[in-house]
Amino acid sequence: QVQLQESVPGLVKSSQTLSLTCAVSGGSITTCCYYWSWIRQPPGKGLEWIGYINYNGGTYYSPSLKSRASITRDTSKNQFTLQLSSVTPEDTAEYYCARFRFRDVQVTIPPTKGLGSWGQGTQVTVSS
Repeated sequence: QVQLQESVPGLVKSSQTLSLTCAVSGGSITTCCYYWSWIRQPPGKGLEWIGYINYNGGTYYSPSLKSRASITRDTSKNQFTLQLSSVTPEDTAEYYCARFRFRDVQVTIPPTKGLGSWGQGTQVTVSS
C-alpha cells in the first residue's frame, strides 16, 4: 500500500520560496499510470489543485499558480517536490501530496479525498 509523507516547511515569510517534499513508499513514482499531485486547503475554504507531475515526468499547474509553482521529482529517492515562489499570507493553507490514477485526475473540478491516496498534510503559515 502506497504511503505519502509531506515534509514540514518550518517558518515561511512573505516573498520567500516555499519548498515541500513528498516522500513516497510502497510504490514507485515512475509506475504507470499515476499522477503525483500537490493540493492545498486554505483556512475556511475548499481543496484546490496546485499541480501534478506524472509517471512520465509531465507536469500541470493550476493557471492561478502557474507563474509561481514548480513541481519536480527525484526518482532515485522516490520523492517529488513543490516549490512556490514569492509567497504571501494568502498562501497559508494545509498542503497535501496525493497520488491519483490518471482517470481520476480532473483539474477542472476541486479534488476530493474520496479518490486516490493522500498524505496526512502539512500546515504552512506565511508570515507578513
